[in-house]
Amino acid sequence: MKLILVFDMDDTLYDELNYVDSGFAAVARFLEQEELIDFSAAYTFMQARLAYGRGRIFDDLLINFSCYSRRNVRRCLSAYRLHKPDIRLYSEAESCLTRFKNYPKYIVTDGNKVVQYNKLVALGLPQLVERCLITHRFGVKHAKPSPYCFMKICEWEKVDPIQVIYIADNPYKDFVGIKPFGFRTIRVLTGQFRNVNLSEEYEAEHSIKSLTDLDIDCLNQA
Repeated sequence: MKLILVFDMDDTLYDELNYVDSGFAAVARFLEQEELIDFSAAYTFMQARLAYGRGRIFDDLLINFSCYSRRNVRRCLSAYRLHKPDIRLYSEAESCLTRFKNYPKYIVTDGNKVVQYNKLVALGLPQLVERCLITHRFGVKHAKPSPYCFMKICEWEKVDPIQVIYIADNPYKDFVGIKPFGFRTIRVLTGQFRNVNLSEEYEAEHSIKSLTDLDIDCLNQA
């Protein structure tokens, strides 16, 4: 039976915190160029503030250094979103994609269209898979847990959902929307959700510690 492998990107194929760190560095460079905040001071503040979440982090940064304005917040956000990220695939992800080079492979990822596209390019993923699907390009309503992008893959590959396996990390949204249609699911226990346990409805059919564990037997068990 023909199998199609679909991968999530953030925290599945690379460490998303590396993207955040790269973005903070871009914002700190921008602020120093604008003579608003020294690079080291801005970068250090954001790194420390991250422990409390990313929400309003640029607001708090600018308030702390007495240069707050809505315009400056927008400029920081633009510097973060438009920067060329310094990120790399997990070594086990790179090996995995090579190991399954003869399988049709896709990426399905949520998020800002520009941000996600820049990540895909930085990771070299467009050259390694059939297509990279950023769900927001199809409309926010088709973001996960919507099965829309997965159904499109079935159309393109002329397969049934049972022939499509999604490998992802976030049990809150990655599996709950596609399992009822027969898509097969594997959860990789990496990233910020690795210690989260939810009800069976939300969990994948099979879990692995890392992509090193993804092999033919694992695909057959999913």
